[in-house]
Amino acid sequence: MSTNLPYGIPYVGAALLSSAILVSVQILIVAARRKASGIQPPQLYAEQKEVAASIHAFRLNCAQRAHLNTLEYLPILYLATCITACKYPILAASLCEGWIVARSFYTRAYTSATPEKRNFWAKTSLRFLLGLLASAAYTVGIAMMIELQVL
Repeated sequence: MSTNLPYGIPYVGAALLSSAILVSVQILIVAARRKASGIQPPQLYAEQKEVAASIHAFRLNCAQRAHLNTLEYLPILYLATCITACKYPILAASLCEGWIVARSFYTRAYTSATPEKRNFWAKTSLRFLLGLLASAAYTVGIAMMIELQVL
């Protein structure tokens, strides 16, 4: 039995793989910030007193939030990318990679000395995700209409 994949599927694989690279880099950033702050696991975040006493504790919290914010979006990103890729693989790969690039800049901004700069990149990554969700909904809608012989 052979399977024919649509043209562009390798791009989807590359985009999805790059999300693993992004998360891996975020893990390394959190580990470095955790070491600098002296806050040991299983404590997830620095307490307010620790943040007030140490810039390193504040920076750990920012790195941890950037990482966890990214993890919260990954199931949606993966699902919407895979559904869209069934019919529009290059669009899916492009939107997915756009989200990952925006999230990379989001992480950099959030872990910088001025984490407020993350807001632009948060909005940008959200736009890419909304594009993926809309294209996934369109892909499913068209497939359902064909299945139900409405088209």
